[in-house]
Amino acid sequence: QVQLVESGGGLVQAGGSLRLSCAASGRTFSSYAMGWFRQAPGKEREFVVAISWSGAGLYSADSVKGRFTISRDNAKNTVYLRMNSLKPEDTAVYYCVAKKGSIATIQEWDYWGQGTQVTVSS
Repeated sequence: QVQLVESGGGLVQAGGSLRLSCAASGRTFSSYAMGWFRQAPGKEREFVVAISWSGAGLYSADSVKGRFTISRDNAKNTVYLRMNSLKPEDTAVYYCVAKKGSIATIQEWDYWGQGTQVTVSS
């Protein structure tokens, strides 16, 4: 069982930056693919970014390419989401996700965090 705890959300002006963190429990973090989803009010939850267990594989939604970067520190059991050039449409609850092994399908994940709110003002 893996528990995920997100932090780092908040209120930021358009054009600003935020870094989200996701701390994972367990001793086998390095064998898990990690990712981030988000859900805006009144919208379906959507995939944002993902990183393979090795860190070599990176996947991003078109809407965030060039602005959002995912990274991981296996020594700290933590994955990060660096968000630059934020837009009001990035406003959402951001969820950390994890699954053991390869990513394979970016829509299917085994573990979800509780989420952290990101609000971008215009």
